[in-house]
Amino acid sequence: MNNLETWPGKPYPLGSLYDGKGVNFALFTENATAVELCLFNEQGYQTHKIPVTDRTHSQWHIYIPGLRAGQQYGYRIHGPYEPGNGHRFNANKLLIDPYAKALSGIEKWDDSLFGYQMNHKQKDLSFSETDSAPFVPKSVVIDDHFDWHGDTRLEIPLNKTIIYETHVKGFTQQFPGIPGEIRGTYAAMRHPDVINYLKRLGVNAVELMPIHHFIHDRQLVNNGLSNYWGYNSINFFAPHPEYSAAGFGVEQIYEFKNMVKSLHEAGIEVILDVVYNHTGEGNEMGPTLCFRGIDNAAYYRLTDKDKRYYMDYTGTGNTLNSVHPTILRLIMDSLRYWVTEMHVDGFRFDLASALAREFSDVDKWGSFFDVLHQDPVLSQVKLIAEPWDIGKGGYQVGNFPQGWLEWNGHYRDVMRDFWRGESRKLGKFAWRFTGSSDLYYDDWRRPVASVNFITAHDGFTMHDLVSYNEKHNMANNEKNRDGESHNRSWNCGVEGPTDDPEINHLRKKQVRNFLSTLMLSQGIPMLVAGDEMGRTQKGNNNAYCQDNELSWIDWGNMDEELVEFTSQLIRLRLEHHVFSRILWFRYKPVNGSVVKDIEWFLPNGDIMTIADWESDSAKSVGVYLSGEGVPDKTFDGQKLKDDNFYLIFNAHHEEKEFILPNEEWGGPWSLIMDTRKGKFFYDDQQVFNAGETVFAEGRSVVLLIHKIER
Repeated sequence: MNNLETWPGKPYPLGSLYDGKGVNFALFTENATAVELCLFNEQGYQTHKIPVTDRTHSQWHIYIPGLRAGQQYGYRIHGPYEPGNGHRFNANKLLIDPYAKALSGIEKWDDSLFGYQMNHKQKDLSFSETDSAPFVPKSVVIDDHFDWHGDTRLEIPLNKTIIYETHVKGFTQQFPGIPGEIRGTYAAMRHPDVINYLKRLGVNAVELMPIHHFIHDRQLVNNGLSNYWGYNSINFFAPHPEYSAAGFGVEQIYEFKNMVKSLHEAGIEVILDVVYNHTGEGNEMGPTLCFRGIDNAAYYRLTDKDKRYYMDYTGTGNTLNSVHPTILRLIMDSLRYWVTEMHVDGFRFDLASALAREFSDVDKWGSFFDVLHQDPVLSQVKLIAEPWDIGKGGYQVGNFPQGWLEWNGHYRDVMRDFWRGESRKLGKFAWRFTGSSDLYYDDWRRPVASVNFITAHDGFTMHDLVSYNEKHNMANNEKNRDGESHNRSWNCGVEGPTDDPEINHLRKKQVRNFLSTLMLSQGIPMLVAGDEMGRTQKGNNNAYCQDNELSWIDWGNMDEELVEFTSQLIRLRLEHHVFSRILWFRYKPVNGSVVKDIEWFLPNGDIMTIADWESDSAKSVGVYLSGEGVPDKTFDGQKLKDDNFYLIFNAHHEEKEFILPNEEWGGPWSLIMDTRKGKFFYDDQQVFNAGETVFAEGRSVVLLIHKIER
């Protein structure tokens, strides 16, 4: 091998940086005794192993003149192999650069990827001397010049944001009209037909399930499955290469950027689902691919009694040590990179409570939140927490600090219970429908702090929510033991598919009830891709390992009527500010009259009392929303004014007669939507006067409008 000239280089920035003349490499490890930089050719063969001798504090660095973008590399780290003390250094293992912006491929499972001898009696206390380099993805030096043509973040107002949670591959793999060579990729997400569908639907923010480079668990691969969802990151900067039509390396970065640019041009934001709470290296029996071999005791939270083992707040074997200043910086550097260099508009943090833990308890004033709020870039993007983990005290819905949005698990649970006919849910329904002020008001947060959802990637699809009482996860090869068993679902009388027309009518109506409730509630609605067209996973509520037709959207069986109904709902929400208020309802009279900005009515037309809310049989309610009672103003200070609306929610199994309020509450009222019919009535509207009776079929939503001149 030819010798290369080397210079000391600089400790910052971490990672590899090509400056046009050479490459600077910098790596953090505070417990290592020696660091070696290994260079590889395009065929994956090691060409050089270079000692990194310069160290500034805990940053090891070297500069190699003449190296160019596209160079593949990895590290070998020397140090103690003392699992009981938290150290698992093994220089026989080639390691991924945590700051690599691109990787050459995906892992190839082999026993050499583990730092210990797989069949040794002492398990992970033993030491492996086999070389893992042939089986590890190589880090790639990039030259990241890209012409954005003036692209910037869209900054869509929170109250006007409609989130669409989707999967790059699952959404595009079977999309009609897309060339086969780009199906399932970032390139497919920017295809004109895909963007036209998103625009037709009306969503304006796609929340992409994990696209950070992740690994597929060995056990899944051995069973012919894969980590389809991607919640198994091994790097927080590189886009996952399997979603790239352009192949591995720097081209995948350009492909991702072009996707973002095209979506922005269409008025659609890009939010990333990010997994900083753990990595794909698992527990003490997992592979040594990156962080574990670089500095296990620094990167991971280890148990106090025996540092051989890992604190596991995530259920995946390990928890990233976000309390450590350098590991916290890694997370912040990654987030900032995706905003400044990749132009994404926000993040949804998987199991965010794990990141908020200081020593053990969740601390909303902890270092993770402090650093985020002080950052001039990250504090200005959309930050969405999945506000729970599996540790003690991990369920933190409503407790995240100002500036954060939250997946509102209470909203999901209450709405599911309400529409399956559970008793004593009406009061909780009202809290959730109006933005969950019981969770967010006292902390000076607003209704938009609540990200409302009925379903998410994890669990039943909306079609399956009304078609199955039990999970059906046998395809996962875990004997149906995986996945949530308490789903708050209702199959409407028969488990799974049926030819019974009454049950199928009820199921479709229930889906429309859920969609209507979601889109007409205060807060930010999140819709899961495929729910608007009746997608099924055949009762599988944990399809994390199903990279096949079970998870991919079946565009050939799309329910066109349901898509149009959903589109009309979204359009209604965006056009009428009364459904997307910035400020809370005040429950006060409007313009000196007896009419309030919101009021709740019994079916007989009377205003509800406290006793009515507490009735065990209360499952039906009318809701008046005043368009003149919206306190919000435009940016230039103009008062917003909207039409008045009357909504009827009938979760009772029988038809109900609803008497409309008397004339002081307005009228005439035009019927514009009834989930019994499954469509909007804009051309042939039935008109009702104040005090007249409206019939609401059992388990249905009825929407009426009183238009205001303005």
